[in-house]
Amino acid sequence: MTGDDGHRNAAGTGGDGPDREKEAQIHTKLRAGSLKLYELEKQMAPVDAVRVRRRFIEHETGTMLENIGIFSIDVDRAATRNCENMIGAVQVPVGVAGPLAINGEYAKGTFWLPLATTEGALVASVNRGAGAITKAGGAEVRILHDGMTRAPVFAAKSVGHAKEIADWAEAHEEDLAAIAATTTSHGKMTGLVTFVAGTSVFVRLEFDTKDAMGMNMVTIASAKIADEIAQATGARLIALSGNMCTDKKPAAINGIMGRGRSVVAGIALSHELVEKVLKTDAATMIEVNYRKNLVGSARAGAMGFNAHAANIVAAMFIACGQDAAHAIDGSTCMTTIDATESGVYVAVTLPSLPVGTVGGGTGVDTQNECLKILGVAGGGSPAGSNAKKLAEIIGAGVLAGELSLIGALAAQHLARAHQELGRGQKR
Repeated sequence: MTGDDGHRNAAGTGGDGPDREKEAQIHTKLRAGSLKLYELEKQMAPVDAVRVRRRFIEHETGTMLENIGIFSIDVDRAATRNCENMIGAVQVPVGVAGPLAINGEYAKGTFWLPLATTEGALVASVNRGAGAITKAGGAEVRILHDGMTRAPVFAAKSVGHAKEIADWAEAHEEDLAAIAATTTSHGKMTGLVTFVAGTSVFVRLEFDTKDAMGMNMVTIASAKIADEIAQATGARLIALSGNMCTDKKPAAINGIMGRGRSVVAGIALSHELVEKVLKTDAATMIEVNYRKNLVGSARAGAMGFNAHAANIVAAMFIACGQDAAHAIDGSTCMTTIDATESGVYVAVTLPSLPVGTVGGGTGVDTQNECLKILGVAGGGSPAGSNAKKLAEIIGAGVLAGELSLIGALAAQHLARAHQELGRGQKR
């Protein structure tokens, strides 16, 4: 493990280390305001810009940032493609849960799940659920729907005009799809739905983005489509995203129509397994799920009906280079438990998992290694199969987490687990 001082780039340094005289001049300019922090990469190699920027912040705040300056990721990529004004990296502990047996359409076999978290007891909880699933023969997982969305909003002159705009967009869906195709060789527009609210018109566009999470792809395509709609109908484009997408916010529309990969995962557990692994019984698990996840969530007005699905989604998103803000979509999960003759059937439905295995943070060195652990780094063959496989694995991980927490609540073990694992106290 090294810092950016150990990632020397010979460009601009003579190959012998930092040019201290040049850096002193730059610090003077930064303090005087004649040079902006975001302009440093124009003056020097990214690795040097990161170090100089961090030292400037140390001076400005009186805070030593020696640990933030220790990292192993490729600075050139991170500073130019993933993070502006980079000063270093924050390290998040990564644990593994597993092996987890999965019987999906894309994910088949056993997997070790990388989970990046600072919450004691989380990895242990998922690990216990994974054990129960594997002993039961593996989680059954399926992709229900696949489509990334963007929804421009237009202003109409009247409600009549608004209806005309919506009708025109729907009637010309094929033409608009052809326009989208000119912006990307990887994605494809697969759907269009319109919504009218007074003089506001929303056109929710949906795309198959293959192995990419796809927000950049669909945004660029949507911009060209929006221009065509505006020119053809006289509509006034207000914003390329009108929040009907819906991106990075909990929304009923995502729960109903789906966004990204929509996943369902389930497992049949016998009475014996419930008692042996989860230390409770089927009837108690069913009642906990009913009164907590279903009734409690409904009474609270929650959009999700689960125990802690976003916990697993967030931990896997951070580990695997996904957009961490999309972890909110995991909170719309619904967990169900059905009584069976032999025990229970537990299932989780995740209508919105915006995931990808190419682009964004998936190319950052440490995150890429986590994707390799799962066998999903890079593009799949056929295209899109790796992203679907990742979505299935995350769905199975959520199932493991739900099983374990519901079991802990049913057995009244939750507080003890957090006391021992979260606080390091043994009883």
